[in-house]
Amino acid sequence: MAWGTTSCPKVEKILGPGNQYVTAAKMILQNSEAMISIDMPAGPSEVLVIADKHANPVYIAADLLSQAEHGPDSQVVLVLVGEGVNLDEIEMELEKQCKSLPRGQFALKALSHSFTVLAHNKAEAISFSNLYAPEHLIINVEDADQWVDYIENAGSVFIGRWSPESIGDYASGTNHVLPTYGYARMYGGVSLDSFMKYITVQSLTEEGLKTLGPHVVKMAEVEGLEAHKRAVTLRLQDIETRSSV
Repeated sequence: MAWGTTSCPKVEKILGPGNQYVTAAKMILQNSEAMISIDMPAGPSEVLVIADKHANPVYIAADLLSQAEHGPDSQVVLVLVGEGVNLDEIEMELEKQCKSLPRGQFALKALSHSFTVLAHNKAEAISFSNLYAPEHLIINVEDADQWVDYIENAGSVFIGRWSPESIGDYASGTNHVLPTYGYARMYGGVSLDSFMKYITVQSLTEEGLKTLGPHVVKMAEVEGLEAHKRAVTLRLQDIETRSSV
């Protein structure tokens, strides 16, 4: 796609999901003579689950494992908010469900380098999540709807106990090509905008050039760009000469 063939012309953009190898290939192509654009660095899957004492441990474990089973390089993070959360029960449920998964060995390896964060309150939980900038963010707390406005960095967000990430993959209509590795601080997921580019157009009247020109001349002088300056001053001189005749 990047270079084209005799029967298929080269593309200008390559967008879509992939593992760490696909991401590496796309980034190499982006900096090569192929001159293509990519959507974003998107590699191994991630999920961050924020849960409180009202969240069902069965759901928490299932959500964590739904991303862990992608591969041993996936990362799942659990953020527990407030007091009264039974971490032992969640860990027992993780072990139980993992044993029954066909891809349980992959999930187990992913869990081995994942972690749990204890947050005293909503502010701490959101602060950590925004810093981590997860690919998928599940907020499984009692007042989940009230958390939405505080989310600054995430690829895709799932609100409430009835919103598993799997729905986003297959049925809710959102694109699941999403930024990982903290790139959600800089990128959003693939959307229609990803397939578009924008061109700016400007057209000045004489009056417009007379208004903006002197400011441009000054900035060009400060930067030491004489040709930039002359492209304006020569026109301004013509305008002044014609107006004085």
